[in-house]
Amino acid sequence: MSKLDQWIDNRFVQNLVVWLFTALILAMSIQSENRLLTAIWVTLYLIVPVYINNLKILPLFNRKNKLLGIGLFCLNAFLFSSIAVFFMSKQFEKFEWQMLYNLFSVMVLALLFSSAIKIAKDSFTRRQEIKDAELKLLKAQLNPHFLFNTLNNLYGLSVVNSDKLPGLMLKLSDLLRYSLYDTKEQLVPLQKEIQYLQNYVSLERIRLEDRTKITLSTSGEMSTLNIAPMLLIVFVENAFKHLGVSKKGESRVVITTQIIEEELLFSCVNTADYKSDDESNLEKGKSGIGLQNAKKRLTLIYPERYTLNINKKEEEFEVQLTIKL
Repeated sequence: MSKLDQWIDNRFVQNLVVWLFTALILAMSIQSENRLLTAIWVTLYLIVPVYINNLKILPLFNRKNKLLGIGLFCLNAFLFSSIAVFFMSKQFEKFEWQMLYNLFSVMVLALLFSSAIKIAKDSFTRRQEIKDAELKLLKAQLNPHFLFNTLNNLYGLSVVNSDKLPGLMLKLSDLLRYSLYDTKEQLVPLQKEIQYLQNYVSLERIRLEDRTKITLSTSGEMSTLNIAPMLLIVFVENAFKHLGVSKKGESRVVITTQIIEEELLFSCVNTADYKSDDESNLEKGKSGIGLQNAKKRLTLIYPERYTLNINKKEEEFEVQLTIKL
């Protein structure tokens, strides 16, 4: 990035340009001998209510507190207009309600204009972040180790002429088709995402044979619901990747998806041996990139609509995810 691009992208420079432009517009509209000085003072005064609006009030609209946001927006405009009138009335012998009306109108216009800029800028930033997250998703759509192990298992079944081979080949085909084509959409049917999990688990059962007890259960009406693609599989992949054996010699993965009134309750629990090299790497940050990407996607796509709890117990790794779809 060139120095010019860095200068243009600098947040301070952007804000400075906006406020200079505001002062220029005010100076052109004010009919007074000291209009430049007046425009500067008005601009400086507008900075406080504008930033209160942008930093404290506008975020309320994203949290579905729209009525509270509208009320605080009007209160902010009226309060600072009244303060301005109070000090300006000291300079005039007669107070006029028209003065308050004019200042209130200017304040509202300034807040609406700044809100529009803020919303447009946040929307652009959000789209860029979603694109970045989608690029990371494309890079991690298919785990090469999983594909390698699956092909080896399928080859082994073909050698012994197993009747399971055709069905498993179809499942692998569905996995590839979903990860390469269906994930181009921002949202996919929840049933497809669940079917992807089922196909993935079926292939893991072949790899692990009878060494691990795997349970996958679903409940609730999901035919009309959609979800961000390849979101749940990250937690399932992580469970199998860091699967361990408990002190009792148990090895298990329990995956549960439940729909209650358009709310998804997802749970994934696996036994874990934290002394293993894989878990040590996870703790040191050498792994878990998929989990970090999943958290970022959740924040971008479902802001204020999800809860994610990841618990590392003595011999268990547990993920609890709730999303309002």
